[in-house]
Amino acid sequence: MPYVNAQISAGATREQKAAPVKGINDSRVSRLGKKPERTHVVIQEIREEDWGYAGQLTDDWKRRQT
Repeated sequence: MPYVNAQISAGATREQKAAPVKGINDSRVSRLGKKPERTHVVIQEIREEDWGYAGQLTDDWKRRQT
């Protein structure tokens, strides 16, 4: 049973999370010929203070951009 783990920044709406779940599943069906009921997609929301980008925490980086 295929398992896809998508990690995103925290704060997405339910609808925003549903879109990539559908897209990942649709892609596996259309490109790999897989059955849609065989794919598990897990979305993990990560706080920006727990992401690193360009040598700094993402929330710090974003604050410096404004």
